[in-house]
Amino acid sequence: MNRANQDPENRNNSASAELLKPLDAAINRLAETNAIEGVSPVFEVIDAAKPLMFSPEGLEALYERVPAIESAGFFGGSDWDYPQTLAPSLAARTVRHGEAAATLVECLSQIRLLAVAKGDYIHPAISAEHAHHFLAQVLAMNLDLVVSDLQESDRLRPDQLGYAVQNLYHYLLRHLGYEDLLEHLVAEVWRILAQRPVQVEGVKHMVTQIAVCLEKPDALGGEVSDDAVQLINAVFSPTEGCREDPGFEVYSERLAEMDDATLLQEAIAFARAMHGTGLVSAYMPVFIRYLRGRWNELIPTALGLSYTGADAFHCYPALIHRLIDEALFPETSQCAYGLAMMLERGILYSPPVAPSLWRQIRLPLCDAAAGKIVAVFGSSRSPACFLLADVLNVLGRPLGIGQGNYPTCQSTRALSMWAYNMPAELLRILAWAARDDEIVMRFEGNSISSRELGAGLATEPPVDVDAVSLLTVPHLDRIYFEMGRRSVGRGEDPHKWVNAEFHGDHVGHGFRIAVDVFTGGLKDFDGFIRDFYAAYHPFYNGNIPVINPQPAGIAVTDSATRFLGWHAITIQRLALDADKTMRVYFFNPNNDSGQNWGQGIVTSTQGHSERYGEASLPVAEFVSRLYVFHYDPLEKGEPGDVPADEVNRAMQLAKDSWAMGR
Repeated sequence: MNRANQDPENRNNSASAELLKPLDAAINRLAETNAIEGVSPVFEVIDAAKPLMFSPEGLEALYERVPAIESAGFFGGSDWDYPQTLAPSLAARTVRHGEAAATLVECLSQIRLLAVAKGDYIHPAISAEHAHHFLAQVLAMNLDLVVSDLQESDRLRPDQLGYAVQNLYHYLLRHLGYEDLLEHLVAEVWRILAQRPVQVEGVKHMVTQIAVCLEKPDALGGEVSDDAVQLINAVFSPTEGCREDPGFEVYSERLAEMDDATLLQEAIAFARAMHGTGLVSAYMPVFIRYLRGRWNELIPTALGLSYTGADAFHCYPALIHRLIDEALFPETSQCAYGLAMMLERGILYSPPVAPSLWRQIRLPLCDAAAGKIVAVFGSSRSPACFLLADVLNVLGRPLGIGQGNYPTCQSTRALSMWAYNMPAELLRILAWAARDDEIVMRFEGNSISSRELGAGLATEPPVDVDAVSLLTVPHLDRIYFEMGRRSVGRGEDPHKWVNAEFHGDHVGHGFRIAVDVFTGGLKDFDGFIRDFYAAYHPFYNGNIPVINPQPAGIAVTDSATRFLGWHAITIQRLALDADKTMRVYFFNPNNDSGQNWGQGIVTSTQGHSERYGEASLPVAEFVSRLYVFHYDPLEKGEPGDVPADEVNRAMQLAKDSWAMGR
């Protein structure tokens, strides 16, 4: 039942003509003003929309006006104008805890995304599938609004805004068409976790909400699946010692009473839960910190290390113990998984990495860097602790880095490439940003300092990313933009010069682009496709694997094959999957690589031999969306050997989608 209908003030909940007139008038004024001045008097629309938020009829009226609100420029000049970059975790916070105006804009944005998800409104920048996934995650983070009474903080919001938000989520729930909501939300959590993202606070919040729902069996209906139980146990009760989520104090007392055999069982259970889900319980740091004083030799077992990881642990015990002491706490529990995966990767055997980590441990943070970290992560631990924890997360899962809600895919891609391939370089750049509030890079023999540059592509600082990205990306973004500016006017795409200088010497100096930079039309597309196969496909390049991951650019399309924009990715490798299909495995820095690009081209994140964080496609399907790539001109096969039917298939898929009319 709708709580707003029970409100003691007995609001008039009908979307009467009296409420719709001022809304339509405000939308028209906004459209007229934007047409002339490009300045949005959005508060008139917000004020007129607010009374309609309290009834299903009012929300339906807002839903019907989504095209008019959008075309009037209501979201212009704000993050909401780029729905493809919005983050569910931020949206969930804004709608519950934001200022009144921000909450109402977020509500209207979610109504818009509902229209996109249902196919009633086509947005040029976001697909129906993306909108659907977004709303599913936001709904999962706010399940308590659907299944229980409002919390005190919601009830006390000004102008009864909490009731309006609750009404919105009842409306979303009815229209998203879930027969069994919990089952779908649990599947959504697993879909995200299959990609092993670095940032999992939103996922943990979703799991928490699902756990609350399961305490009320009749709230949403449906059976409690083993998948849901596994998630909940991984976060709240992964071992026998903390089976009923007893709290840290009680668990610490139990640890002190355990014998060695029981401690061994606890260690095995923690490792199984962590590696099975990618989530780390807040009890795990309590356990590992206890082992530091009693049984250090059991820590590799608790981390679930193989022979490789355990060997690295035993080669660098002082460093690993110090990392645990400085970085691993309940508030930073995820870095246990980052540490484990970093050891499994064997990067400590690269001589510069261990001393670089020692520098990071002792690094003094400048006031600007510390302030950014406190603003995003709080002050329950020191800024240096949060930063060191995310250093472990990024080094352990370089393909789990995401760009958050702002357009900096190039900088995020660079962080991933460095963490994957040049970890000491990443730590050097991070040290500059954290200690000096500056990054200096070379471009064609000249130094570029981020301190001396204006804004880059990102208009706002990030707030929904890991601490490493938080400190480095604003600097990198400005430098990347400046390199691009210095490359303009050379008659070719600036990426030809920028990518190698920005990402490092391992970027191939051969460069191919499918589009003429002046006309936007296709340019020697047949040769472009053949060159890719000759450079990358093992059947045509002499069976040479991808030695170093390479930057590339794709033309992103939605499920209706509409062109959404250009996007930076990394080509990680090409290999045969279990079905003997040659696939391209690539890194997409957008936080969610599972996408439908139309024509039956659905990027896979699991089930086709992907490693955590990779997306993959059969080669022809991938090439059909590729528009720029680098390669080594000295290690390339013969383009003429590539079969014509393979080339024609990729070419036709492109020409029937993003390249139509080019």
